[in-house]
Amino acid sequence: MTRRLARPERRRQLLDTALGIVREEGADRLTLGHLAERAGVSKPVAYDHFGTRSGLLIALYKTIDAERVNAFREAMAARDRDVGETVAMLAAAYIRCAGDMTDEFHAVGAALAGSEEKAAVFQELLDNSVEMFVSVLRPHSTLPPDELERRCVGLVGAGEALSAHMVRGRCSEAEVVEAFASLIGGAL
Repeated sequence: MTRRLARPERRRQLLDTALGIVREEGADRLTLGHLAERAGVSKPVAYDHFGTRSGLLIALYKTIDAERVNAFREAMAARDRDVGETVAMLAAAYIRCAGDMTDEFHAVGAALAGSEEKAAVFQELLDNSVEMFVSVLRPHSTLPPDELERRCVGLVGAGEALSAHMVRGRCSEAEVVEAFASLIGGAL
């Protein structure tokens, strides 16, 4: 058994261990029992933190998404950019992220497929993306806040559709990024 950790620290340790399992063994191997074993805790500890395998997958999905959004926000805040640079960077980053089907985010998402809970979580993640778009584009927009938010909802939907179009092999990443940047610029 590992040393006793405070609840938030233990949850972080379990999520880090879960991410390691997904990376090394695949999402299908991520169970609460296997997680407890790999983390060096009892099964009741894992169940106490996540309740069910779906609860664990959802917590991991949200954690990965939060890390991606935070990294993107930091990159966007790194220096002042004009509207053209901001739009190009936003379009490229969103399409690359949404179109990357090789990482643990999509592996965990696929493991959640069919879950009623996934629809609610996916909507929450889309809402987070809208907030990110609003925060990145606000300095470059003269639109009223409500209108900017509505347009960002549409942009996130367009980004999802364009990335899916790319993943299906219907066009290149460069073509999709260019189209998305054009839509973002037009929305401002």
